[in-house]
Amino acid sequence: MKKKAADLRSARWFAPDDLRSFGHRSRMMQLGYSEADFVGKPIIGVLNTWSELNSCHGHFRERAQDVKRGVAQAGGFAVELPSISVDESFTKPTSMLYRNLLAMETEEQIRAHPLDGVVLMGGCDKTTPGLIMGALTAGVPMIYLPAGPMLRGHYAGKILGSGSDAWKYWDERRAGNITDEEWLGIQGGIARSVGTCMTMGTASTMTAIADAVGLTLPGASSIPAADAGHQRMGADCGRRIVDMVWEDLTPDRIVTDASVKNAAIVAMATGCSTNAVVHLIAMARRAGVDLTLDDLDALGRVTPLIANVRPAGKDYLMEDFFYAGGLRALMAQLKDRLDLSCLTVSGKTMGENLEGAQVWNDDVIRPLSNPVYHEGSLAVLRGNLCPDGAVIKPAACDPKFHVHEGPALVFDSYPDMKKAVDDEDLDITPDHVMVLRNAGPLGGPGFPEWGMLPIPKALIKQGHRDMLRISDARMSGTSYGACVLHVAPEAFTGGPLALLKTGDIVRLDLPNRRLDMLVDEAELERRRAAWTPPEPRYARGWGWMFSRHVTQADKGCDFDYLERGFGAAAGEPDIF
Repeated sequence: MKKKAADLRSARWFAPDDLRSFGHRSRMMQLGYSEADFVGKPIIGVLNTWSELNSCHGHFRERAQDVKRGVAQAGGFAVELPSISVDESFTKPTSMLYRNLLAMETEEQIRAHPLDGVVLMGGCDKTTPGLIMGALTAGVPMIYLPAGPMLRGHYAGKILGSGSDAWKYWDERRAGNITDEEWLGIQGGIARSVGTCMTMGTASTMTAIADAVGLTLPGASSIPAADAGHQRMGADCGRRIVDMVWEDLTPDRIVTDASVKNAAIVAMATGCSTNAVVHLIAMARRAGVDLTLDDLDALGRVTPLIANVRPAGKDYLMEDFFYAGGLRALMAQLKDRLDLSCLTVSGKTMGENLEGAQVWNDDVIRPLSNPVYHEGSLAVLRGNLCPDGAVIKPAACDPKFHVHEGPALVFDSYPDMKKAVDDEDLDITPDHVMVLRNAGPLGGPGFPEWGMLPIPKALIKQGHRDMLRISDARMSGTSYGACVLHVAPEAFTGGPLALLKTGDIVRLDLPNRRLDMLVDEAELERRRAAWTPPEPRYARGWGWMFSRHVTQADKGCDFDYLERGFGAAAGEPDIF
């Protein structure tokens, strides 16, 4: 049944004929609007994470206008609200420190203002989970508008991929194989348009998850930022959100156990970023879905990787993925594995949204009979080094490291590690296991993307480009290599990683999902008794608050008091 104008949430601000509505209407008139502009119409919040320091969202000023155009065409009234940008490139020590801040801001912006529905404009890594987590808790109708990937990079006749080629050519530069002129050319050619990283990094992973869970218009996550279709999609979002308000189509009807499972399957098939684990768990828990590491590992074991997109794929980038049919085409390949009855923001089921989807290049989007990799892109490890779990991206590392045993070389800080890897006389072999600790949610602080530890220059000079690396950090979704990440509990809290010593033998057994230090329990108990907690990273402010309440990697790194199980969401604000 269609909602009536008197039932709009915003009517509490504007409908009653009393002094409070006088004040609200008066201020709207102060902004230059007549009552005919907004009274009795759905008021749509356009939450925009644009910033002059966020190149991924450089087109969002214009795109917000496309959204507003669509809202007006559908009979709504749009208001744009700025949101913290949490850009990946410039926010230090890590944008992950502020994901939950964006979630809190989103929830409270929606609750505190006369908004009947929202269009969430994000794309750069943490903006997708942050915006969605807050909006899920707020509960009003919502559509996610993904920023879209940038165009593929180019230099000297070669195609460049975000992040992946930065690491690749940096190693070559460290080996003395690249000149200053070449390095400058790569620097200018690798990012040549607005939009997010065009590899299947965290940004493209998370927008694909938003698409697969049903929170974007069908296939919206694949449209390149610079494509004219992206403008049309923005206006489509504006028109559709107005209808969603009248239909009272709220996110709790869309984000369910079944749709979260759909999103996890699709993520595995895309060659997703390891960061998907942390963010999808946090998003799911906001929706009351108890998603666990073991659930993700089980899906990873049976879901083939069929998106031949770097870094897990070998040849292509997100622009190629779009031309090959995009996410709708990939999901059509997975139809028999998905719950097609799930409702989406389109008002239709996932099955209806996939009708007519075709693959135009089956080397980019592979059939299930010819996958890039026979299992999904992520695996979850357990063992005495990571009793609460760790993750690895098997398809993005040399298979010879899937079963590996070697002596640990342990670093307590990134500066110590960086100094060592630049030492050409470092005593290290390709069999060593490099370990960085105190880089987790509390230790980093903020869980930075330090986990793709640089290959030591001594090994680079010998021609080696991969080795087993372990940390309680994250790594960029554009990264690759034999990197074990998200070790939980983290070393900073006294997790077993804190007890590891240089020279201890570490064993990775990927087929059996094990990661262990070969140290007897009595010795570990002696080390545990001698361990002393480090000083807290923060004494005040946001960092202090973050440190008091953030959960560990295996729980999604949300704040404990923001999870759905902590208590009921706040009701509507009093208006007197």
